Amino acid sequence: MNTATKLLDAMHRNPLDWRIEQLQTVARQFGVSVRCEGGSHHVFSHPGVPDIVSVPAHRPVKPVYVRQFMALVDKIKELQA
Repeated sequence: MNTATKLLDAMHRNPLDWRIEQLQTVARQFGVSVRCEGGSHHVFSHPGVPDIVSVPAHRPVKPVYVRQFMALVDKIKELQA
């Protein structure tokens, strides 16, 4: 089990107190593209999933955004299975 998978499992157990860098680590593992053109939000998307998740770059990331990000990654995992 790699670091990104461990992070994702931990996010599922507890969506509190996560940093944007940790979300980016998981995103790289699952082929999620990250856009952050100098703004205050990071935008996560994947070509196979129509959903787009916009996450404010504040610390810590609020649980609602972590849950949205996890839902995006879960859909990607379903596509890859």
